[in-house]
Amino acid sequence: MQDIRDLTSVLRSNTPIVVIETYEEYRVVELLKRVASVLYQPVFTWSITQGLARVDKPMAAQKFNSEPTDLLGQIKSTSQQGIYVLCDFHPFVIDAPKNVRLLKEIALEYETLQHTLVLVSHAFDIPPEIKRYCAYFQLTLPSTVQLQNLIYLEVDKIRHQGTSLQVDDAAVVKLAENLRGVTLDDARRLVRKAIVDDGAITLSDIDAINKAKFQLLDLNGVLQFEYDTSDFSQIAGLHNLKKWLKQRVPIAAVSTLGQADKPTSVQHTKVLDAPKGILLLGVQGSGKSLAAKAVAGVWQRPLLRLDMAALYNKYIGETEKNLRHALELADMMSPCVLWIDEIEKGLSGSSSDEGTSTRILGTLLTWMAERKSEVFVVATANDIQALPPELMRKGRMDEIFFVDLPDEAIRKAIFLIHCQRRGIDVASLDLAQLSARSQGFSGAEIEQAVIAAMYTARSVERSVDQVLLLEELSKTRPLSVVMSDKINALRQWAAGRTVNAHE
Repeated sequence: MQDIRDLTSVLRSNTPIVVIETYEEYRVVELLKRVASVLYQPVFTWSITQGLARVDKPMAAQKFNSEPTDLLGQIKSTSQQGIYVLCDFHPFVIDAPKNVRLLKEIALEYETLQHTLVLVSHAFDIPPEIKRYCAYFQLTLPSTVQLQNLIYLEVDKIRHQGTSLQVDDAAVVKLAENLRGVTLDDARRLVRKAIVDDGAITLSDIDAINKAKFQLLDLNGVLQFEYDTSDFSQIAGLHNLKKWLKQRVPIAAVSTLGQADKPTSVQHTKVLDAPKGILLLGVQGSGKSLAAKAVAGVWQRPLLRLDMAALYNKYIGETEKNLRHALELADMMSPCVLWIDEIEKGLSGSSSDEGTSTRILGTLLTWMAERKSEVFVVATANDIQALPPELMRKGRMDEIFFVDLPDEAIRKAIFLIHCQRRGIDVASLDLAQLSARSQGFSGAEIEQAVIAAMYTARSVERSVDQVLLLEELSKTRPLSVVMSDKINALRQWAAGRTVNAHE
């Protein structure tokens, strides 16, 4: 009903040309037929293959005016008022001055002829000659409730065919939440595929739906879909961060978590503002990237990674356009987690970048302040000095966490996780000794020591043992030694300004 009211208002505003960018061509035509019945105007559709035909009443297609130029000439010359829906007309205004001129003349004569042109295509670059005569209209996307109803309708259709289906109601809620941002037609196809794949609607369908949605929205480029999300059982330490995130778990995900994670009062939780994001500041290799992946895994939301270095383009204005496009697509994937990795690399400009980094910062800050979508930002950074103070202000991010090098207990847990993951017999190892001998090591450096020990063991045809692991540790000069001055300066800055993620 909202689409009908809005479209009626647009057509009543005496706008000669209405541009609708959508793949839902049939939906547009059906909407216009309902609107036209209120406005008492006929509706015609045209395509290069079908020609011109009236659709609010039966009428044969007029093949003689199938060509675009002939069509526009026919519309311009007729005295009959009407709404003319031109499907996929976008190729016929590129390097076609006659067609552009005809469109302009139809627009200029609107007060006399009352011809409304509705240009429907997946995308349409409006020529500047006619831009001032155009109005854009956007179809509304289905709500979560509409998507839930759609899922149950598809389930009922299949059950009526005699097929038994397992349906998890909690999975339906989560599935509908993750389908937001796509059209009803696309959602219907994705739901059918999810049902056909395993004959059920369960939480296991969520990942497949998110991957298909990502491909459908064509997010490739500076925005990447991270298929490998994890959970906090694969991350040692970060106790404060884990507690903070569990307190802010989205309401829709509560039913899929344990009872201990549920809010004490759902009604009270509803009035809380959705969390905006966090900044993870710390030493390289300390687990910031793993933490970003774990947020998406625990909250059961798709993870998108924004590559700041890939944003930059040599042409003026293209870099900011890339960022705006990436953020728009993140909004379309909402609810999701947007991981901005090494954010300082995209915002630490120089005098030679012609102000690009400043414009990028402005675009990013504006989006962070004004966005309505449920996009939770996880930004990671290694160099605090390179970050602009505007980004650090409270309100941009909910919290700033400092991820320090792991202490002895956490290093022991890291050894346990990586050894178990690779099938190493941990019962034969002295984890306490390994932890003591790896003081100053980051989690990534410990992992590499375990991997190196496995290669050495294979070359000498023996199992990984305590001796091999200690040898690899002794060969490594950790980053805390090589870059001790920078790390100490980072710790001093973080003290009192950030929350320690481990404690």
